[in-house]
Amino acid sequence: MADIPCPRVRAGELLIKSHVSLVSTGTERMLVEFGRAGFLEKARQQPEKVRQVLNKVRTDGIFPTWEAVRSKLDQPLPLGYSNVGEILEIGPGVEGYEVGDRVVSNGPHAEMVSVPKHLCAKIPDIVDDEQAVFTVIGAVGLQGIRLAQPTLGEAFVVIGLGLIGLITIQLLHANGCRVLGVDMDPAKVAMARRYGAQAVDLSQGQDPVSAASKFSRGRGVDGVLITASTKSDQPIKQAAAMCRKRGRIVLVGVTGMNFERDEFYKKELSFQVSCSYGPGRYDPGYELHGNDYPVGYVRWTEQRNFEAVLDMLATGAVDCRPLISHRFPIERANEAYRLLTADEPYIGIIIEYERQAQKTTHKSEIVLGTADAASMASGNPTVSFIGAGNYAGRFLIPAFRKTGVRLDTIVSSGGVSSTHYGEKYGFSLASTDPARVIGDNRCNTVVIATHHDSHARYVCEALSAGKHVFVEKPLALCHEEIDAIEKALLDRRSAGAVPVLMIGFNRRFSPHVKKMRKLLECMDEPKCLIMTVNAGAIPKEHWTQDKTIGGGRIVGEACHFIDLMRHIIGARIKRFKTSRVGYVPGMEIVNDKATITIEFEDGSMGTLHYFANGHSGFPKERLEVFCAGRVLQLDNFRCLRSMGWPGFRGMRTWRQDKGQNTCVHEFVKAIRSGAPGPIPIEEIIEVSRTVLEIDAKLCKN
Repeated sequence: MADIPCPRVRAGELLIKSHVSLVSTGTERMLVEFGRAGFLEKARQQPEKVRQVLNKVRTDGIFPTWEAVRSKLDQPLPLGYSNVGEILEIGPGVEGYEVGDRVVSNGPHAEMVSVPKHLCAKIPDIVDDEQAVFTVIGAVGLQGIRLAQPTLGEAFVVIGLGLIGLITIQLLHANGCRVLGVDMDPAKVAMARRYGAQAVDLSQGQDPVSAASKFSRGRGVDGVLITASTKSDQPIKQAAAMCRKRGRIVLVGVTGMNFERDEFYKKELSFQVSCSYGPGRYDPGYELHGNDYPVGYVRWTEQRNFEAVLDMLATGAVDCRPLISHRFPIERANEAYRLLTADEPYIGIIIEYERQAQKTTHKSEIVLGTADAASMASGNPTVSFIGAGNYAGRFLIPAFRKTGVRLDTIVSSGGVSSTHYGEKYGFSLASTDPARVIGDNRCNTVVIATHHDSHARYVCEALSAGKHVFVEKPLALCHEEIDAIEKALLDRRSAGAVPVLMIGFNRRFSPHVKKMRKLLECMDEPKCLIMTVNAGAIPKEHWTQDKTIGGGRIVGEACHFIDLMRHIIGARIKRFKTSRVGYVPGMEIVNDKATITIEFEDGSMGTLHYFANGHSGFPKERLEVFCAGRVLQLDNFRCLRSMGWPGFRGMRTWRQDKGQNTCVHEFVKAIRSGAPGPIPIEEIIEVSRTVLEIDAKLCKN
């Protein structure tokens, strides 16, 4: 249990004050058990993740890998996805809802939740909160039924009689089907019979295959819906044995997946895995950006499945009141989770919330610690963070903490990560309101680590408020944003201020790069650089691939390496050329497989090979420098090899060092001393504009 700031309602979302929420006993029990497991058990359950870890050890070394694993496992995961409440605020771009409407949503267990509009549905007046809270769970079962395509009079088996299974039985009855339920819990078997199904009690040694044969009058059942949660393969094997020829099997729950081909082959069985609540699930365009599917082409989306379940509840075709076995106020929610792993029987566990509006519920910030008055009085930089994602939590915040600055406020849109990292690293406040940081007189330095589309806006606002700014790359997503930043800087300087604007181009601060730069300083000949980046694939649905949010991978990540080459050469960029792979069937993204050649004013040249189609076992970043019959080769910021350099044979570090700590240290040092920023602002602007021009040319190729 944690107190967090009220989430910020964003465009396309609804801010909801919770009335009740439902524990998904199958899914949430698995998550709780996984969270309690040790490292070895977690590894055993995720062999694919283990292979990824071993690859990372080979390329990055054991210490960075260990830190990455610990950081991943340290991140909190809000539980729950079945919520009922009333709307308090409506975000921009949302229509069809009014403040005060009762809605269901897939929001977590929390007093206040902010949920995208397509993951919500209005509740009919006739349906009370405790019935409506089963809607999302019911939609999971309903989507499985839609895939099975039952018809009037067919015989179906439901294996696994938890919440989803018992609601699925009712929905199948509403479709005019005969239903046989299977479970090993006598109480759940009795509940299935109460809903009109025949049932098999595995705890009594009953044979489900034999019972299904009798139930289907010896023909084999028409279909099986597996709603069980087990590591065993038995449910699928039993389902195949139960079915008639060309029967349908739909996996709604989680089971072992070792098929026996013979049964499926002889009967020509259909097998399908159902995806959660229905079409639209895990599609950012639908869920996050609010793009609905046309009803003429996709009749049942996840939201329309919510509405269908609510209609069934309104007519009485589905009755979930008998499924409620326990109720807990939110203050005692931990008892609900202890129940999941205890011997006491349970079915539906409801979390209840205070109905009266409370002043504390809607606060956008909470106090984590007390500000150090001595630290504030000493003139020590006071730093606040806007953005509390994985990179900020793993690298930036620890790096700033090592410099001895005072950490004041940390902001995230949902409040969970800001509270987690705020408590972990000693911030004074956790908030969901960026304006709280921008307008706070106690804070003189702002770190911006949000999605890329907000970088320029927050930089301008922070500079205008008189703050020093450290912004994660990229600086901006268009030239107009860079123009605005330059104007904000000029305005501050005209007012007599000397703000430090720093961008997170950390690789130029790596000890290996510093050594390379020192070796090359005495070389008058033009230099030839080859930067090979084995970037790894990121799906097109990821926010970094969205041109309006992340800017794409050239703008969002390749900027690092263009800056690195600019820094090593030490001369302005003169011109560039680009090429990328061509469009072929099956290749959705081509701009992340590109070669960029840059010419510099001193006659040097650098080539960046940015490839997202390589193998993870190959070094992620390799830099080679050729100059005057000599060569330097840097692999993954761990091993620097030299050929032809008198007195220097190479440099190897125990761990990968991409310069994050030094980058932050130099920024803080500049603030304390009143010196200019560690990277000249002219270089930041030059590289940022060049990257935008490179990306634009790649898009036209």
